[in-house]
Amino acid sequence: MTWRCGCYGLVLLVLGVMGQKLPTRDEGLFQMQIRDKAQFHDSSVMPDGAEISGYLFRDTPKRYYFVVEEDNTPLLVTVTPCDAPLEWRLTLQELPEDRSGEGSGEPEPLEQQKQQVTANEGTELFTYKGNDVESFISSSSPSGLYQLEIISTEKDSNFKIYSTTTPESDQPYPELPYDPRVDVTALGRTTVTLAWKPTPTGSVMGQPIQYCVVINKEHNFKSLCAAEAKMSLDDAFMIAPKPGRDFSPFDFAYFGFVPSENDFHKDRFLTTNRALSNKMSRAYIPKPKVADIQKICIGNKNIFTITDLKPDTQYYFDVFAVNTGTNMSTAYVGTFARTKEEAKQKTVELKDGKVTDVFVKRKGSKFLRFAPVSSHQRVTLFVHACLDAVQVQVRRDGKLVLSQNVEGVRQFQLRGKPKAKYLIRLRGSRKGASTLKVLASTRAGGKQPFPALPEDTRIKAFDKLRTCSSVTVAWLGTQERNKYCVYRREVSESYGEEHRRREQNQCSGPESRRKSEKVLCKYFYSANLQKAVTTETITGLEAGKSYLLDVYVVGHSGHSVKYQSKLVKTRKYC
Repeated sequence: MTWRCGCYGLVLLVLGVMGQKLPTRDEGLFQMQIRDKAQFHDSSVMPDGAEISGYLFRDTPKRYYFVVEEDNTPLLVTVTPCDAPLEWRLTLQELPEDRSGEGSGEPEPLEQQKQQVTANEGTELFTYKGNDVESFISSSSPSGLYQLEIISTEKDSNFKIYSTTTPESDQPYPELPYDPRVDVTALGRTTVTLAWKPTPTGSVMGQPIQYCVVINKEHNFKSLCAAEAKMSLDDAFMIAPKPGRDFSPFDFAYFGFVPSENDFHKDRFLTTNRALSNKMSRAYIPKPKVADIQKICIGNKNIFTITDLKPDTQYYFDVFAVNTGTNMSTAYVGTFARTKEEAKQKTVELKDGKVTDVFVKRKGSKFLRFAPVSSHQRVTLFVHACLDAVQVQVRRDGKLVLSQNVEGVRQFQLRGKPKAKYLIRLRGSRKGASTLKVLASTRAGGKQPFPALPEDTRIKAFDKLRTCSSVTVAWLGTQERNKYCVYRREVSESYGEEHRRREQNQCSGPESRRKSEKVLCKYFYSANLQKAVTTETITGLEAGKSYLLDVYVVGHSGHSVKYQSKLVKTRKYC
């Protein structure tokens, strides 16, 4: 049987040469070892002065070991739970004196090892249960083998461990200032400004420090790794290392002591009988939305403004000082705050039968109120969206009676009630601001304020009928007799569809045009919708020039609606 196992190399090296007087830590060797990530991967050996990461399966304990060679040695052990409360215990077993003189490094026969095994559960030094970052610290520790046992009873979990015999000189974690609180210095509807006192590790000791801010809506975090575990819930199981191989009883027999037989069999029972249930319980957990938790590292600034928050929403803010040299962090005392409410918008009052012009910001909202004076059976609502589509919602006495997206001109019939009041909400699109004309009326019959429009409001140009001085176009009409006015405007060669869309405001009527741009006005309708189409030849144009054509349909009350503009070009040679 061979005992040359890579994961036990460090302990064999230390204990196999007990006869020699070794220093507490060879700094050169230590720096070389911590740069070699494979040195401690999947190992039960805790390096002196380096932080290691581990993974626990639920209800499956893990043990880590390290040796203190000399009495009266300072000792610091820190355990950082990442995404679940942990239970951990630190115990000490004295080094066996009867093996101190053996320095050959050759293992004894297995039978002789068994004969030298003595049961020794060790001395308990410290226990803890919870999710705080907790440490055991001693200025004078006896020599011996130290065992750290960790278990997670709630769920599979990540954690970090740090141990050192030189805590005064190492100081790997950034030190907190005398006041470690994070303060909210400014609060708005979508912004929060935070400030905190700098860590002495950076400002006084000159260590490389950066601050990371974590924002979420659930709770404060006690460590940076807890926040990072929350951000990658869906990856936690996939990146978990394979369960590490703890030392067997015969490994410890070689060193002169052994864990309790009862503990060993109990752990084997837990591992065997709970394996299936652990696999069943490790279900996929969806990753939180990006907006629910964010981590932003901001360098060494100690004032930071978070933007793009939601109004009237409670957020939790945590700040972590990170030593970029060691990549180890310390948490400030986090805070929370609720952003301010949206400013209450002024409600526009609609008058019965009168057109009201309304402007809505991009992704903004506008509220209109209609309160008919007299009793009514029906309300007719006209909405003319001049630019991008808008969402229209109508509530009658608090009850939602209409919710529609509106493009162009739309008419809605709402059932009335005595003394009913109507609240109309107009919500802008994501593309840009919107301009609307809105009219509400209780009057039955009569002529409509807005002209009727066909389903298709495009203007068609006939390419074969183009000449050097004229173009022929056509557009659809309705069964209602309306007035149509045609306008033209010469545009540059670079004028394209993007310019046309930008200028497509259906609410700008003929009154906004120059008299020189007017081509003609005429009345048109057809009782047969299949034949409700009209054509017009526009003359007096220049050869090889581009023109923008507009058709306006004017209603009986003077309100007009513009068809979609058409870009045409005369022939250059005829």
